[in-house]
Amino acid sequence: MASFNKVVLVGNLTRDPELRYTPKGTAIAKIGLAVNRVWTNEAGEKKEEVTFVDVDVFGRTAENVGQYMRKGRPILIEGRLKLDQWDDKQTGQKKSKLGVVAETVQFLGSAGDDRGAAPSAPAAPRASRPAAAAEPIEGDGPPESDDVPF
Repeated sequence: MASFNKVVLVGNLTRDPELRYTPKGTAIAKIGLAVNRVWTNEAGEKKEEVTFVDVDVFGRTAENVGQYMRKGRPILIEGRLKLDQWDDKQTGQKKSKLGVVAETVQFLGSAGDDRGAAPSAPAAPRASRPAAAAEPIEGDGPPESDDVPF
């Protein structure tokens, strides 16, 4: 049986990226994305629906997202869906959440667009790499055995 798992999203960041590093030095950026859909209903009224999506970005791409992107800026994400499942510590119930793992990221907006432009000077690092971590960083994919520090 064939399967295909591909997602393409364009939206605006709902918060500043949260950049962290695994013990082995792999960068992970967690971002929130708001994707809008506008349509006209049968009565001719404009309607809008907003979908909020959590996205994980890995490797050098995560570091770039952490350095140059901020809340409100437009971004294009290509990636795959991932289902996270866990047991709620308080109720003991099984919980699940569908998110996206980014494979490619494009910063949108023009140089004159405050929402999409990269800062003229690099921003201060939001999280530092552990001293023991050395280059090269494993690819831009999720770590296979690292403990994710979130």
